[in-house]
Amino acid sequence: MKPAVIIPIMNVPADPDKFPKMLLVRQNFPDRALRDIPGTVSEELSGSGIGANLKAGASIAIGVGSRGISNIATITRAVVDYWKSRGMKPFIFPAMGSHGAATAEGQADVLAHYGIIEETMGCPIRSSLEVISLGKTPEGIDTFLDKFASGADGVMMVARVKQHTDFAGKIESGLYKMMAIGLGKWAGAKNYHTHAYNIGLETVVRSIGRQVLRSGKIIGGVAVLEDAYHNTAKIAAVRVEEMEQREEELQALVKTWAATFPLDLDIVILDEIGKNISGAGMDTKVINRGVFGQYNPWPHVPKVNRIFVRDLSSVSYGNAAGVGLADVIADRLANKIDNRPTWINALTASTPAAVRLPIHYPTDRECLERIMPTVGKHDLLKVTIGWAKNTLELSPIALSENLRGEIENNPLLEIIEEAHPMPFDAEGNLVSAWQPVGEPAVAH
Repeated sequence: MKPAVIIPIMNVPADPDKFPKMLLVRQNFPDRALRDIPGTVSEELSGSGIGANLKAGASIAIGVGSRGISNIATITRAVVDYWKSRGMKPFIFPAMGSHGAATAEGQADVLAHYGIIEETMGCPIRSSLEVISLGKTPEGIDTFLDKFASGADGVMMVARVKQHTDFAGKIESGLYKMMAIGLGKWAGAKNYHTHAYNIGLETVVRSIGRQVLRSGKIIGGVAVLEDAYHNTAKIAAVRVEEMEQREEELQALVKTWAATFPLDLDIVILDEIGKNISGAGMDTKVINRGVFGQYNPWPHVPKVNRIFVRDLSSVSYGNAAGVGLADVIADRLANKIDNRPTWINALTASTPAAVRLPIHYPTDRECLERIMPTVGKHDLLKVTIGWAKNTLELSPIALSENLRGEIENNPLLEIIEEAHPMPFDAEGNLVSAWQPVGEPAVAH
């Protein structure tokens, strides 16, 4: 994870009569970052027995998805190198449903942005939306497999195991979901989400995953787990015969590592949303929203009354899926929305509410001035606010000074910069108090 540069916010003009002062706070999560990612990948695969029956020269299709997984290029290259060292012929294919605007070129471009191109991976990238049929599941669900993958001698997935944005279960996002939504491409994603509307996504994911495994094409998977800092914390090579049980175990583990805002809040400010951050643009189990518009559906997550989103990640390519979960957005975000990928994504996932355009205003100041009176408090200085770059990066965060008592009583929280006025620039837009080294600031 890139170190955060903390930008002092004390000398930025603000109106102290309208907005509570803000504290910069560190959430002290355990740091579980792996120190040798390529070595861990090689060790895991070497000890797994995956592909032991394949002969030298066999083709291996490696499915890679569209999420902003830390070190995904490093992990994928290590998988490629492992198979090449065994005399195999690996290639990479995008394992995505409707992402990349549901085009072969768009999906290859998504991988390219993460550094996954032929020159850096040392193997071909083969992108297509064509699929073959794998028949029906016992539940009557037509099942599909990427055409390039179907022609390989073996298929494996590189997938992050994490909580899903739409539902809670023993299996959520991970290898099984990639076997369904990813390997089935757009044709599969549309079909599976339609069934999920009636019988639930976990049931569909398990059903499709089992059907894909019955094809005999899957040889295993590489599961990636991240800690609360978005570090690569665990890499596990998972054999076909243990995949369902192992994924349940990994899902249970990663849930214990998950980060959220540390307390109930009237308003959450996010600098950005995007498909690279979450399937729903922002992690619903951080901001406590449902993709059908529900407020605070997750009982284990702090309550959030209102959400203000400032911008759209450039890595989302105009796909603003999840924008409808916000209550107010800045005009700069509204102006960056590309309706084609956004609408395709929402319709494929059967979640049209998640892309409804919220109220929006030209400046951050006006967005806050308009939304603050809607949380049921006459004294706006008592409105509680939490502010983060996005739902992946939750330390440091800014919290309003009126939460000081709760912050000081929480042993996991540490005030790292004392209270200062809300940091607006001369145009009335917020100036972020953090930025990754080597990347542009989020100020607008």
